[in-house]
Amino acid sequence: MAFPVVNGLRAIEFGTPGALRQLLVDLVVNGNKRATAGLLTEYEDEGEPLEHVGERLAIVDDDGRHVATVVVTDVVVSRFADVPDEFALAEAEGDLTAADFRESHSRYWASVGAPVTDDTPVVQVYFDFVTGDAGS
Repeated sequence: MAFPVVNGLRAIEFGTPGALRQLLVDLVVNGNKRATAGLLTEYEDEGEPLEHVGERLAIVDDDGRHVATVVVTDVVVSRFADVPDEFALAEAEGDLTAADFRESHSRYWASVGAPVTDDTPVVQVYFDFVTGDAGS
C-alpha cells in the first residue's frame, strides 16, 4: 500500500492516530517541530522513494484531511545509534539529546510492532513549515 496522495502532494502521517498524531501536528503548526523520523523498512515495504529536498508534503490528520504543508530541506539515512543530537532537537518532541531520542523512539517503535536495534536504518526528514491549511 503506497503512501497516500492528498491535493497532489504525498502525505505524511505523524505517529499513530489519536492524541499522539494531534500533538505532533500541533507541534509542526504551532511549535517548532522541523523534523521527523521513520524506519527505512517502512519505505521499502510500501515501495515508496524517500522524500527529496524541495518536495512539498501534505500533513494529514486522523481523517486523512490535509491540515498543513511542509517542504523538505534535508533527508539523512543513518543507523539508529547514529542519529545526532541536532536531529533530536529539530524533531522538537521533548528529546534534548540523541540518547533521549533513542530511548523514546525505541519505546515507540516497539509499541507499534517494529522494534529497532542500533543498526536499524532510520530516515531523518528535515522540513520547513509552509502553511497551516491545505494551501500550497
